[in-house]
Amino acid sequence: MTTYQNASNRLSSVFSLIRQSLNGEMQDYTSGSIRKAVILLAIPMVLEMCMESVFAVVDIYFVSHLGKHATSTVGLTESVITIVYSLAIGISMAATAMVSRRIGEKNEQAASKAGMQSIFISLAITFAVSIPGFIYSKDILRLMGAEEAAIEAGVGYTRIIMGGSLVIMLLFLINGIFRGAGDAMMALKSLWIANICNIILCPVLIRGVGPIPAFGIEGAAMATTIGRGIGVCYQLYYLFNGKRLIQFTLKHLVPDWAIIRSIIDIAWPATLQFLIGSGSWIVLASLVVTTGHSDASAGYQIAIRIVMFFLLPAWGMSNAATTLVGQNLGALQPQRAEDSVIKTAQYNAVFMALVSVILLAFAPYIISFFTKENAVAHYAILAVRIISAGYIFYGIGMVMANAFNGAGDTSTPTIINLFGFWFFQIPLAWLLSKTFHMGATGVFIAIPVAETAISIVAYMVFKKGKWKLKKV
Repeated sequence: MTTYQNASNRLSSVFSLIRQSLNGEMQDYTSGSIRKAVILLAIPMVLEMCMESVFAVVDIYFVSHLGKHATSTVGLTESVITIVYSLAIGISMAATAMVSRRIGEKNEQAASKAGMQSIFISLAITFAVSIPGFIYSKDILRLMGAEEAAIEAGVGYTRIIMGGSLVIMLLFLINGIFRGAGDAMMALKSLWIANICNIILCPVLIRGVGPIPAFGIEGAAMATTIGRGIGVCYQLYYLFNGKRLIQFTLKHLVPDWAIIRSIIDIAWPATLQFLIGSGSWIVLASLVVTTGHSDASAGYQIAIRIVMFFLLPAWGMSNAATTLVGQNLGALQPQRAEDSVIKTAQYNAVFMALVSVILLAFAPYIISFFTKENAVAHYAILAVRIISAGYIFYGIGMVMANAFNGAGDTSTPTIINLFGFWFFQIPLAWLLSKTFHMGATGVFIAIPVAETAISIVAYMVFKKGKWKLKKV
């Protein structure tokens, strides 16, 4: 009876913690149980990243039924748009670091002001990227190695996605502001709304319903852009209505150049950090299409979306480390910040181990939902199994990188990424795929090998503790 009561109490405690996390109530993450703090932040952050991964999976599901050229074009466009993602993540990482540090210092006004200044930066950068991207969409796809048939079929998709990159930037950035404040539930809600709109609009705009014409592959881009745009409107409403911890007012609409310079000092290495990673993915995607052509490219793009579907929740959990590091350093508790990172890394490693087993065992079944073409499915299954073999290390590496970023030490993971991706992963992929004639398989193998090495180095540097001295 005692054992049953203990089990019942533990289960009741777990459900109570989940409810508390999803209620969105503001918490003080600089005191109390670290385990509780990690879980309260991680649950909505994991769900948030699940919602982000749904965007890619929904699009590729509907587009994959339009043929391999459409699938390849969407994949190549997504490889390029990761540059925008990198800019968005880099700036949002700087905003998260600064906002979380101010929240740890119990200075909500300064946190709100920092959030608004980061939006000014993102607006300027997005216009500089989206306009050329829209104009030169055909050239971008051609540069990526797409076949002419794929370019003609999908250039409209690329133009819409590139032209609408502002909503991608703002959705990432504003959610970073919410996370820095520990208000992870608001970030989750905005992505829920954006995803529901995308899921409804995607089949409607691709296939056409009633008076709405069928836009084909362009419909997928329209649905994604409109869905994200609605999510951004929801975010802005709550930032300006004065009911959350972060509150934008008219006085925040005036640029503060001192804060802007501080954000840029943190943001540019963070942006470079993710540009290095996304640039590497672009090179890998190009290697796959040139060594295996459209079949390998389509299979690889399907595999990447499945891989990312599970990686993004792990990234969400690692975001908990970002907030906890920033707030605890702001509260002058560096040891609590380190303990929070280790605890988060342990949880992430367990999660990724379970996911790895699932993908290794059920890859053919999962791939069957996305394509019926045998050649495409062959490459997709191969890519999923090889890439997922290194999942445990991916999970640990994500937490280490986000710990540095949360401290405002964005330079350290940038240097690690530069050497890990450009001086190790890309040469290894080239060597295996071309010199050893392994084709696309060689590219697949290079991914988990390099990611594992990066994670080990990041952990070793983290344990030295220099990130604790970073001033923001």
